[in-house]
Amino acid sequence: MKIFLILNAAYIFLFMGCAHTLSNYASTSVPLAESFKLKVALASSNTDKTISQATDKTAEMKKAGLDDGYDENDEYGDYYDDSAEGEKARIADPIEPFNRAMYHFNDKLYFWALKPVAQGYKFFVPEVARISVRNFFTNLRFPARFVSCVLQGDFNGAAAEAGRFAINTVWGIGGLMDPSSGKELNLQKQDTDLGQTLGVYGVGQGFYIVWPIFGPSTPRDSVTLIGNLFLYPVSYIEPFYVSWCIWAYEEINSTSLRIGDYESLKDAAIDPYVAMRDAYAQYRMNKIKERKLKIEKTVPQGDGGSAVEQKKPIE
Repeated sequence: MKIFLILNAAYIFLFMGCAHTLSNYASTSVPLAESFKLKVALASSNTDKTISQATDKTAEMKKAGLDDGYDENDEYGDYYDDSAEGEKARIADPIEPFNRAMYHFNDKLYFWALKPVAQGYKFFVPEVARISVRNFFTNLRFPARFVSCVLQGDFNGAAAEAGRFAINTVWGIGGLMDPSSGKELNLQKQDTDLGQTLGVYGVGQGFYIVWPIFGPSTPRDSVTLIGNLFLYPVSYIEPFYVSWCIWAYEEINSTSLRIGDYESLKDAAIDPYVAMRDAYAQYRMNKIKERKLKIEKTVPQGDGGSAVEQKKPIE
């Protein structure tokens, strides 16, 4: 019976983990459950044309004096730089045959295993309950975000994370609710990880890797996978297959809230593999730039004065 449970847990770990490849990131870090916020139009082969059209639209509205309340970034999220001609990320892909094989492996796992399970789960569990479960696991992943902020020197972010964890754990019923993000407190989650921390300190991304189950990554961002293993409380639950089952449930719940995103990406792209690779590289580059900018804004002045906002562009 014990052997059966172990094999069953291993099966769940293998076939449910591919959510990391297909998420809108996530949650968190390189496993893409919360951090990989792909926009379909930007991942398609028509990306440059779409952005150009949005830029032209902005220019026309500004010329007509009608630009109030409109920002093309509202449409495209934080995928591209704030500038109209944002820098495009480039990433080496020397092991493309392997990466493509892993991409198709993860793709099949999604459509053959994860999606059907997530759809069934979605049918039986109301959305409000699934959102509460997501809040719980987001709160549980607090250590990785807190440590990343501290290592980056973002002590305001670390304080916000500590405050969020305390408030959501006590008044949010163990993290099922998120009162800290309300207008009264406005303590927002710090979307950062250990891979971004290395990027802030100048470590290059290296080459593109598609891990089986875990999805798109680089040598630098793979540190996040290892870091999450040690900073995620669920990893220490014994026996080991129980923690695997909890992790699998987290991914099923998370996927149930974004079914259709990956399908839209595939439909919009001529080559989904290339679209995923370019989108991942661009997203990670922009997240690191955002972290650098945030830290620069709070760097104390050399004259001993208080921290002031810095407008220096990021190198």
